[in-house]
Amino acid sequence: MTASHGKGSSDKTSPGHASCDAVSQLSSQLAMSEQQKSGLPTMEQWDPPFCGDIDLVIRKDGSWHYMGSPIGRERMVRLFASVLRREGEQYFLVTPVEKVGIQVEDVPFIATSVASIERAGRQGLAFTTSVGDTVILDAEHPLRVELDPVTDEPSPYIRVRSDLEARIHRNVFYELVDMTDVRSINGSDWYGVESDGQFFTIAPVEK
Repeated sequence: MTASHGKGSSDKTSPGHASCDAVSQLSSQLAMSEQQKSGLPTMEQWDPPFCGDIDLVIRKDGSWHYMGSPIGRERMVRLFASVLRREGEQYFLVTPVEKVGIQVEDVPFIATSVASIERAGRQGLAFTTSVGDTVILDAEHPLRVELDPVTDEPSPYIRVRSDLEARIHRNVFYELVDMTDVRSINGSDWYGVESDGQFFTIAPVEK
């Protein structure tokens, strides 16, 4: 899926050209906000005007590119990722003073590792993403698997926050498959994994 970037109108900009130094401006705004707050910014409380689209793309492999060139500064990528918002099929970077549209080729994050943990006496699976987020597979962060209609190749995803997802890296998915168990659900057998007291299905058992 190729997610479209934000759409809208603005007297300040035209789509795709929010400003010539939009990334620098965003970085400065977020740095100032960071000095005042700890943890993830409370974007739910922000309602800035839409200022157009910028030429920023998150590739399917999880890399971030601005005006065709990769963003090499990991700190900047993580900062932008912390203020990423999804509205329908559109993605935006949101600061206290402006909102700009970007493009996402698939989903914005990649789950790069998985580890078994114990939380409140329950076994859990903790996924870490390409931008440093760690989430436990649970009811708020469920697993879903899409199958390619032509090749039947699975594409597994886990929700990170709100409507933002991470695609589980192939090597990590292989680790997950090694952890699977088989359980009967509504009369059908399924491969899946248990985490936080819940069983998450991955694929049906072929008969």
